[in-house]
Amino acid sequence: MRIVALAGGIGGARFLRGLREAIGPEDEITVIGNTGDDIHLYGLKVCPDLDTVMYTLGGGIHEEQGWGRADETWSIKAEMKEYGVGPEWFGLGDRDFATHLVRSQMLTAGYTLSQVTEALCVRWKPGVRLLPMSDDRVETHVRITDGDGTRAVHFQEYWVRLHAAVDAEAIIPVGADTAKPAPGVLEALAAADVILFPPSNPVVSIGTILAVPGIRAAVAAASAPVVGLSPIIGGAPVRGMADKVLVAVGVEATAEAVALDYGSELLDGWLVDTADEAAVAAVEAGGIACRAVPLLMTDVATTAEMARAALALAEQVRG
Repeated sequence: MRIVALAGGIGGARFLRGLREAIGPEDEITVIGNTGDDIHLYGLKVCPDLDTVMYTLGGGIHEEQGWGRADETWSIKAEMKEYGVGPEWFGLGDRDFATHLVRSQMLTAGYTLSQVTEALCVRWKPGVRLLPMSDDRVETHVRITDGDGTRAVHFQEYWVRLHAAVDAEAIIPVGADTAKPAPGVLEALAAADVILFPPSNPVVSIGTILAVPGIRAAVAAASAPVVGLSPIIGGAPVRGMADKVLVAVGVEATAEAVALDYGSELLDGWLVDTADEAAVAAVEAGGIACRAVPLLMTDVATTAEMARAALALAEQVRG
């Protein structure tokens, strides 16, 4: 079985770890990773979501944080601060710096982001094929109004520095409209037996991937069933601040509303948490098969059960 998953950072990576446990040795997983969170810091290309997937599946993630490296030290950041060089609000540890140095050197030498990601994964052996959504530069920005007036800030600044405390007025995936899918992305979607939307942020993770021309159409045209898992439980995001960016695109922060926003043209099936069982009928009325199952990723075994439920629903809607 060939499984393709569109994934953001922490939620997507943790789901993928469970998915990897749920499948057989003959099955293959291709991950199309969000690069809209990418940012240039200290002259380096930083890819937070790709690295979170790579570190999580490769056994190097800081488990409590869900991002960054385990057993991290912070000497470089401290030295940069002594020189008065920021930003101080974004944490890059010493081990993490090495990844970004290698990536940036390879990009400068002329390698594409796809080639660099493949090379980095040789070390980490994530057990999946990890593809960036595009080799082109795409950066998600957020329009806000604060004491400095109305302006657009990089999503990382909105999320990490401002903690989403200011209302998001619009989400702009800068560069997405002219970007091309990375090599292998469209081919993987066309050849998939199952396509999954993990419980990643539907606006700035999966939504940004779908904003790259050709990807949404490829998902919609795929012969494989497409099943998503709700990142919203009981009217609130499980992790992060997805409700803040859902408001900016006019979508209510409910499991039902997120499914209907994706729509039946993309989704064949949708899993909601048992706390949202009342939403099942409304989702199905929208033409999407829906089931209520436990969706809290408390450990790998529990997450594997979520993945099995998603694959089972895919088989049901396949007919």
